[in-house]
Amino acid sequence: MFLLQAPEIRDLEPFSAMPEDLRRRERSAWADANRGGAVTDSFLEGPVFDEAGNLYVTDIPWGRILRIDPRGRWSLVAEYDGEPNGMKFLDAGTLLITDYKNGLVRLDVASGRVSPYLERRNSERFKGVNDLVFDSQGNLYFTDQGQSGLHDPSGRLYRLRPNGQLDLLLANVPSPNGVALSPDERVLYLAVTRGNCVWRVPLLPDGSVSKVSQFFTSYGPSGPDGLAVDAQGRLLVANPGLGVVWVLNGRAEPVQVLRGVPGSSITNLAFGGADRRQLYVTDSTHGRVLRATMDVAGLALHRR
Repeated sequence: MFLLQAPEIRDLEPFSAMPEDLRRRERSAWADANRGGAVTDSFLEGPVFDEAGNLYVTDIPWGRILRIDPRGRWSLVAEYDGEPNGMKFLDAGTLLITDYKNGLVRLDVASGRVSPYLERRNSERFKGVNDLVFDSQGNLYFTDQGQSGLHDPSGRLYRLRPNGQLDLLLANVPSPNGVALSPDERVLYLAVTRGNCVWRVPLLPDGSVSKVSQFFTSYGPSGPDGLAVDAQGRLLVANPGLGVVWVLNGRAEPVQVLRGVPGSSITNLAFGGADRRQLYVTDSTHGRVLRATMDVAGLALHRR
C-alpha cells in the first residue's frame, strides 16, 4: 500500500511592503470589475528579476511597473493607460508585459516608455492576456484569460514563434493564468484558476498539443495563479484563495506548503538571489512581497 507523506509546512517571511506614498486609496475600473468595487490601493503581480538583482512587479489597477531594489526600496518605473499583469525580460533593458487592456506591450526600463508588441490576432482583440514564459528557442507562450471561467470555458493559450507566427494551442480553458515549462520543455504547465487546478500540456515535436490532462487539483475560493519550476522539475503553484504556495513533485504530490499570513492573496512568484534559491512571492491584497529560502534553485528563465 502506498501512503502519501504529509508535506512540510513553512511560513513565508516579509521582504518589503509598498510605501504609503505609492498606494492609491480610491476606486478603479479594474477593482469595480474584479474586486467587487472595493477600494484597492494596489494589486501586485508579475514578479521578475533583472541582472542586478532588482525585482520588478506590476500594479494592475493603476497601470504601473515598480522596481524593488535588493534592500527593499521601491521606485516607480512606468505608469501608463493599461492593466499590466505578467512580465518577462526580452533583453537586459526591455520588459515584455501581458496587459489586459492592450495585449502584449514592451517597456524600455531606462526611459519608462511603453510601446505595442502584439495588440491583436487577425484584427481581433484578445480577451485579456495574463501571463507568459519563453522557451530556449525563443518561443513565447502566453495566456488569454479575460473573464472566462466554468460558465464560459473559452480562455486561450497561445504560442508566438520568433518568426511572428501565432499559434492557438488551446481555446477551451476556464480561466487560463500562469504558465511554466518543465526543464526539458516537453511539458507546459497551465494554471486554470476558475477550475481550481493545473493542467499538464504536452508539447509535441510537430508543434501541436495532445492528451492535455489535469495535473493538480486545489480547492477554495480562488484557484492556482502564478507558476514556477525548480531545477528538480518540481512545480511551484501560487494559490491566492488559500494564501499559500504549493511545491509539487512529479506526481503532483505536495512536498512543501509555504504559507502567508491569514488573508494573504499569494498571486505570483519568482526565484532570485545569486544562487536562485530565494523565492519571492506577491501578496496582492496587502501590497507587499514575501520570500522563502528554498532547498532547490529555480530554473533560469529564457529570453526571446
